[in-house]
Amino acid sequence: MFSLLLTVLYLSFISMGLPDSLLGAAWPSMYPQLHVPVSFAGILSLMISGGTVLSSLLAGRLLQRFGTGTVAACSVLLTACALCGYASAGSFAALCFFSVPYGLGAGAVDTALNHYAAVHYPARHMNWLHCCWGIGCILSPYIMRLRLSASADWHSGYRTVAVLQLMLTAVLFCSLPLWKHTKSEKTQGGSAAAFGAVLRLCGAKGSLAAFFCSCALESTAGLWAGSWLVQCRGFQPKNAAAAGALFYAGITAGRLLAGSLSEHLEDRRMIRAGLCITAAGIGILMLRPDLAALCGLFITGFGCAPVYPCMLHETPRRFSRESAQSLIGLQTASAYLGAAVMPPLTGILAEKTGMCFLPLYLAFYLFLCIIADRQPARALI
Repeated sequence: MFSLLLTVLYLSFISMGLPDSLLGAAWPSMYPQLHVPVSFAGILSLMISGGTVLSSLLAGRLLQRFGTGTVAACSVLLTACALCGYASAGSFAALCFFSVPYGLGAGAVDTALNHYAAVHYPARHMNWLHCCWGIGCILSPYIMRLRLSASADWHSGYRTVAVLQLMLTAVLFCSLPLWKHTKSEKTQGGSAAAFGAVLRLCGAKGSLAAFFCSCALESTAGLWAGSWLVQCRGFQPKNAAAAGALFYAGITAGRLLAGSLSEHLEDRRMIRAGLCITAAGIGILMLRPDLAALCGLFITGFGCAPVYPCMLHETPRRFSRESAQSLIGLQTASAYLGAAVMPPLTGILAEKTGMCFLPLYLAFYLFLCIIADRQPARALI
């Protein structure tokens, strides 16, 4: 039963990744048809991330009441319904409407599964689970490219991903009895700690800053890489959709390797190594050849790979298990707040100064992340 549940967890992380890269891949084809500026992708990203932040903050209480399995299954169902709405939307206003359930579903399942993995599994599984998230992020841009190459529009790409998400939802609902064979969250340390008490823990605020910065960088690169390739490197939209997935391919490969190294290297060393590799990748992005752009996207993703899962994995061990549920909810909310604020800000700046400055914006967000990581030794996860 335990190994079967782990398989369900891996499938769940794939389902989490499927929607996350889809907007960035589809947007170069979407905004001309919707007759809106390119920067409006930031509005959708903001609305999705806003819903994610809200559901992340509420996830601790939901987990206490319903358990991980039920929260995860219902959240993925909500996301699947939102994708169906995207697939049928004919206006930007409709996309805004469906962005709300899109984000609400993503935040709850993210917090639920990350908390469960951090408490029950060693570091290698945390990295490999997030590697599966990367697989989902890779699949959806290629699905979009295939649909665009087949002379279909972006609606068809969203429709295909929505069907996959519904299939994964069915798997999660069928797996609900498996969760009863594990120790209930309700008996693993009492009720979720209050947010105020959690924030007073030594190092808690610093950890939130680190999550904000790291996910701001990831989300900005993921959302705007396709548009950057089209506007600044001359790629066709259908090719940019697939090329932009190289960033997520780097994340996937990096987390696969990080899972193997996690038993030999402590989390903090892996985090710092990841930040250094990310700096190298952004530097390569600034070179002119198209091959350098593709390599730079892959290396940037490869460097980002261990940062988020390693910080999450340390939470129940650095702090107490009693506070981990609420703290991981706050960390997820902080991460998505970075994803909510910084990509739209980048879109506004890019509209004023040009999308070609994207590598410089990524370098700035990386600098903020390094500054956060260089806070006093016990201030961060």
